This record gives sequence, structure tokens and C-alpha cells, in this order.
Amino acid sequence: MTGPVVSGARGAGAPESFEITATSPGGFVARGALTFTNAKRARNEGLHALHTSTARDLQVDCSGIAHSDSAGLAVLLDWLAAMKKEGRPLCFANLPQGLLAVARISGVEEMLQKGV
Repeated sequence: MTGPVVSGARGAGAPESFEITATSPGGFVARGALTFTNAKRARNEGLHALHTSTARDLQVDCSGIAHSDSAGLAVLLDWLAAMKKEGRPLCFANLPQGLLAVARISGVEEMLQKGV
């Protein structure tokens, strides 16, 4: 099963892309960049993937996130908030160290690591 791909531009015209792909019922893998460039589209594509999953418990493997910034952190936090509102558990696995560092500075590292 293949999920949507979100693309944008970065720097001197180099492509920056993000994709979230279903790997199992309730399981997803996120790959690519998760930055200001593509945050809005990545947010929407991720929410669509999570909302359309029929599984109650959801997990996103973030090991494929090549680089991220504070906008990428905001995307993941928004996914958590949306699933919490629906009463559906969501957690993240294999969060990149750079993303965890931004979460730590922002005071949301524990929330990001524990999920909802």
C-alpha cells in the first residue's frame, strides 16, 4: 500500500519531499524532509492517512525523516492532537535526534515520545 507524497522546493531549486505510507493496519512510515517548505501539505496528507486508517491504535515510524525543523515538530504535534480528539492512540517510533532536540527545547519531548 502506498501513501501520498508531498513535495516542495528547498534552497536552490533542490526538491524536498515527504511521504507517509501505510505499512500495516495502523502502521505508517514517514520518509523525507519535514520542514517549513512542506509542513502544510505534510500535515494534511498525514491527517488524511491517519483518519482513513481503520485501525484504532496508530503508529508512525519516523526513521525515514531525513531532516526536520520546528515546523516538522508542529506537524507531528498536530497529528497527536487530532488523534487525541478522536480518542485514537497514536505514537511515534524511531524519532530522529534532531527532531527530539527541537522538541526538548520546546518542552514537548515527553509528549512526542509517549504519544496519546
